[in-house]
Amino acid sequence: MLIGVPTEVKTDEHRVGMRPVGAEVLVKDGHQVIVQSGCGIGSGFPDEAYVAAGAQVVAEASEIWERADMVVKVKEPQPAEIAQIRNGQYVFTYFHFAADKELTTGCMERGCWAIAYETLTDDQGGLPLLTPMSEVAGKLSVQEGAKYLERPFGGRGVLLGGVPGVEPGHVLILGGGVVGTCAAWMAAGLGAEVVMLDINVERLRRLDEMMPANVRTIYSDPEAIRERLAWADLVIGAVLVPAAKAPNLVSRSDLAFMRPASVVVDVAIDQGGCFETARATTHRDPIYDVDGIVHYCVANMPGAVSRTSTIALTNVTLPWARKIAAMGPEALAANDPHFANAINIAGGRLVNAPVAEAHGLSCDSLDSLLVNA
Repeated sequence: MLIGVPTEVKTDEHRVGMRPVGAEVLVKDGHQVIVQSGCGIGSGFPDEAYVAAGAQVVAEASEIWERADMVVKVKEPQPAEIAQIRNGQYVFTYFHFAADKELTTGCMERGCWAIAYETLTDDQGGLPLLTPMSEVAGKLSVQEGAKYLERPFGGRGVLLGGVPGVEPGHVLILGGGVVGTCAAWMAAGLGAEVVMLDINVERLRRLDEMMPANVRTIYSDPEAIRERLAWADLVIGAVLVPAAKAPNLVSRSDLAFMRPASVVVDVAIDQGGCFETARATTHRDPIYDVDGIVHYCVANMPGAVSRTSTIALTNVTLPWARKIAAMGPEALAANDPHFANAINIAGGRLVNAPVAEAHGLSCDSLDSLLVNA
């Protein structure tokens, strides 16, 4: 198989879909790898390293989209990239289709196979290709939230860890999954007072057992959210419904409960956000104000720490890229139900029910398509 790796074109995205060692492994497997010149620079991987690994470096992304059987990326295809996708081409990346109908219909119209990192599952019920970026985003959400709490950025002027004789900052985390857990560890490590809300009581019990004393867990309902919004200096949205649009947990009217110049970090913005007032921002222009509340809603947060993120991501995506290259997605899906969950669009046919529901589109059965194939 011919595998292509283009340079990411999303604003301020510096990650890359494959490291030179990934190209080395795939070439040893008997495949060809072509990468766009400069694709790895933002993560510290020069063209020379890809050449040494056996990859061919090409100047233009158009050559990759024209030639590659499978394109391996990080972020969802942007409009200019969608236009270049070929019928039957395999695209292996994050898609987050539920948050973007134009992206969904665009990939369907191009007739591609959209294989989404974020919906591939495992035996433990986890999302192994989403987990490392969730870990990065969770930790980074506290780091960024702490920065924007500083007065020069419009925040309350609160130091999360406090100092002797001064109360520490208050951090509210909506969601006790991977993002929320990593955010809680980070905030607790800084010395903040932390409250985590979740609707899974068993998860709350586990969090109670593992978290330090400055982290408390509370069952999430509208009343609990409103009460803790009034308490918090920093609120982190960390909810996830796999493949589906994030639930709206905080309405605009709820912002009135918050302290002036508090900070909101909506990590769920990739899936539409869990704050009614959330809209996607970029690292170049990360924040905006709504009713006196600072909103940070960068849609590709891990791109800010691109080297760490690229290594963490490709550690888990490369084994699957090898499997796809060896078997093709049709055969692999027929033999591995966890991989089958990663296929959101199969040859232009939408096969992911939550995405279809989010956009009011019809959904086909992947199993029937594979049988017919």
